[in-house]
Amino acid sequence: MYGGFGIYFWLKLVLFLVGIFCVILLFELVINRLLKVKKKSLFFAERVNRQHHKLDWIMRVIFIGLMIVGFFINSYRSPLEPIFFLEPYFLLFTLIFISELLTAVMEWKYKPNRNAYKATLIQLLFIIVLVTLIYSTNLFGLFGY
Repeated sequence: MYGGFGIYFWLKLVLFLVGIFCVILLFELVINRLLKVKKKSLFFAERVNRQHHKLDWIMRVIFIGLMIVGFFINSYRSPLEPIFFLEPYFLLFTLIFISELLTAVMEWKYKPNRNAYKATLIQLLFIIVLVTLIYSTNLFGLFGY
């Protein structure tokens, strides 16, 4: 046993995460090809211009501050009654959502290829639907909870 979970739990978890990663990657490739958009870097944020870079870093610093404040506020509350919008998972998903929206706006304003912002918005919508589906089905019932 590893951390209280059996080896099959970890195997299913790794296979699930690899599967979700492949689905997202395949969707991104199809959308980029259909809209004739240059492929983005997989692990690095590509900024459109200097203004986008500054706004992105300001946003990240604000969210890191919110995570620290949220940690202290929720650590003094009952574990059964946290303030959900100060929870790290909520702040992280909000940061990703706002960051991708900012990227779409900057692509719309400054990129010569007008389809770039459409691809970003479609991919963001797909991720939101996928995360909602995974959450509402309890990881597609894979772990039987």
